[in-house]
Amino acid sequence: MDDRFNTFAGWALFSGIVALGLASVSARYFEADKEHRPHEMGYEIEGVESSDGGEEEVPLATLLAAADPTKGEQVFAKCKSCHTIDAGGANGIGPNLHGVMGEPVGKGAGGFAFSSALSGIGGSWNFDNMNEWLASPKAFAPGTKMTFAGLSKPEDRAALMVYLNNQGSNLPLPPPPAAAPAEEEAAAGDEAPGEGAEEAPAEGEAAAEAPAAE
Repeated sequence: MDDRFNTFAGWALFSGIVALGLASVSARYFEADKEHRPHEMGYEIEGVESSDGGEEEVPLATLLAAADPTKGEQVFAKCKSCHTIDAGGANGIGPNLHGVMGEPVGKGAGGFAFSSALSGIGGSWNFDNMNEWLASPKAFAPGTKMTFAGLSKPEDRAALMVYLNNQGSNLPLPPPPAAAPAEEEAAAGDEAPGEGAEEAPAEGEAAAEAPAAE
């Protein structure tokens, strides 16, 4: 009985050693113990930018031209806990933003105590630097007291800037970029009649030319 038990125990121990060795070899040879992405993804997910550039970025001027200030007012609802925007409004946790577009950056008209991180930027608020600020305040002015993380959607930033601009600033919007020559030619080709095409006669003219039925 003892000899049989020792035999079984020996085979079990030997099997365990073999299994452990095979697992170790497999992990080293096939890198089964390492997580890694495949070299080529099976399919692309719509709306997700790829690592090689992804979707082409829409110019800011184009977004501003299409922006709806009513939507911008809705976006501004996220800011109301810290900011007022009416003329002569009091400062809150953040400064009053009436007429902010065109103001010196980090200065303000209402005596708000801006951080040196923002007041040291220089220049005045325009659509380009306001777009950067709204995208990520901490990236635009490292060390700023602004705790808002930012607006990730360019359309939301454009709508908000148009709304802010309508509240006592009225800076001229940058002109949208001109269409590429190829696009203009394609548009002209769609509108122009085909070469050699004859105009169809008017209904009255067709009736006049047709012989009377006998």
